[in-house]
Amino acid sequence: MRRLIVPVVVTLVLALVVVVGIFPTRRYLSQRQAIAAGQGRVEALTSSNDTMQAQVDRLQTDAEIEKQARTYGWVKRGEEPYHILPTPQDPPKVPDVWPFDQLQQRLDR
Repeated sequence: MRRLIVPVVVTLVLALVVVVGIFPTRRYLSQRQAIAAGQGRVEALTSSNDTMQAQVDRLQTDAEIEKQARTYGWVKRGEEPYHILPTPQDPPKVPDVWPFDQLQQRLDR
């Protein structure tokens, strides 16, 4: 009977080590990975927020407001707007004889 107790106790101790040691370690490692991914996302969002805040600050200056208004064709009082049109393209080339006329000429021969 004594021979049987030692292997059973060793088995129970190993099972206890596995349950207490391995499962929490796996959970700890997965949580560390999730935290690292979350921190990367926070850094990306912080960078994006900084970029957008710089754009907001720039858009609130008088020079930028005027620049944006002029892109829409707005002018100050007393100014005259001029719109420069693109050069006209060459008109489409029309053939002297239409394909149907060519067919008719062949049939008439």
